[in-house]
Amino acid sequence: MAAVSFRDVRKSYTAELQVIHGVSMEIEDGEFIVILGPSGCGKSTLLRMVAGLETISAGEIAIGGRVVNNLEPKDRDIAMVFQNYALYPHMSVYDNMAYGLRIRGLSKEEISVRVQKAADILELEKFLERKPRALSGGQRQRVAMGRAIVREPQVFLFDEPLSNLDAKLRVQMRAELQALHRRLGTTSLFVTHDQVEAMTLAQRMIVMNAGRAEQIGAPLEIYAKPATTFVAGFIGSPPMNLIPSKREGRDALLGVRPEHLAPCGRGEAMMTVDVDLIEPLGSDTLVYGHLGANGAGARVAVRLHQSVDARAGHLAVRYDPAQAHWFDPASGKRIEQ
Repeated sequence: MAAVSFRDVRKSYTAELQVIHGVSMEIEDGEFIVILGPSGCGKSTLLRMVAGLETISAGEIAIGGRVVNNLEPKDRDIAMVFQNYALYPHMSVYDNMAYGLRIRGLSKEEISVRVQKAADILELEKFLERKPRALSGGQRQRVAMGRAIVREPQVFLFDEPLSNLDAKLRVQMRAELQALHRRLGTTSLFVTHDQVEAMTLAQRMIVMNAGRAEQIGAPLEIYAKPATTFVAGFIGSPPMNLIPSKREGRDALLGVRPEHLAPCGRGEAMMTVDVDLIEPLGSDTLVYGHLGANGAGARVAVRLHQSVDARAGHLAVRYDPAQAHWFDPASGKRIEQ
């Protein structure tokens, strides 16, 4: 295991095309970090720079205190799990897991011990002689993780490993990843565009946007105190409502999460939502609509832990001012209260 350091890391393909803009972070030994963001934000590029699959244009990446900028991937003591599994179709599960160890020249006995140990951890003992085509998507992903585990690396790198799985399997694999990390304690970097994966897996996460680290912190800390309007609008489902408003006489954006809006009588209302759509989900109900002239037509979502009769087309709501967030509309940055 090892700590990982990003020190003003930058990546550009040309002078005009810069894709990573000065990311800095210290990752502790044994920490599980999730790099979260939309497609094209640079999260996979950042991971590939750690792996040595992309060159670093400026700054430094260190693993275990050793700067790895100019090291070949094989010399970085990392193991990577890919989105598409990258299994050899003509090889058995055992041979897929053992292949990298054979290339490194380990003895048959050592290879057998490592593969059997990984198979036991991932419950693959009964599948070692099967070919990948005879496995389910979840089993193939376990084989890909097993191939990484047998290397006994200092750092695991996961590049959207769950995105090809169906919803039920993703939930199962998240639980397995958490159990695996508790058991091995290996430093891990996990890339995803899925905020549910990020919130449930991360000890800390990096929220990326357009090649920049918008915010770094624990999931609940970021959820409770987003640093920018991008983070506020990306974390949460539905995302935070951002409503043009005034604060101390100046233009500002009021941020209120859908679950913090509560129905009320007209006399208590802080805003009235013109309802466009109601989605009953069983445990709660989502109401989507827009505000009138005072809210400049802002789109609003409300999460209610009850059924609601909005057939009249309007919903009066209020919120606790202590749960309000304020942002500068020009910079998008949080205004501290």
